[in-house]
Amino acid sequence: MTNNLKRETRDKIIFGGLIIKAGLRKADRAFLLGALIDASRIPPDTEQYRQLHKIGMEAFRNDARMTNSESKDLT
Repeated sequence: MTNNLKRETRDKIIFGGLIIKAGLRKADRAFLLGALIDASRIPPDTEQYRQLHKIGMEAFRNDARMTNSESKDLT
């Protein structure tokens, strides 16, 4: 497997995981693509971008906390 193919496969897995993490596993593909295209149009220096970034960071932190507490339960 070439490095580019490995990178592409890894990216697909990561981004698929984000869809699942967001609770959109059963969402219509056209809806998801539309939402992502709409999000891509938000300039990074705007309040809307900062708000969405904040929501995402909080979700990652919550996930990390849950993962840490689950691993503590295993010990």
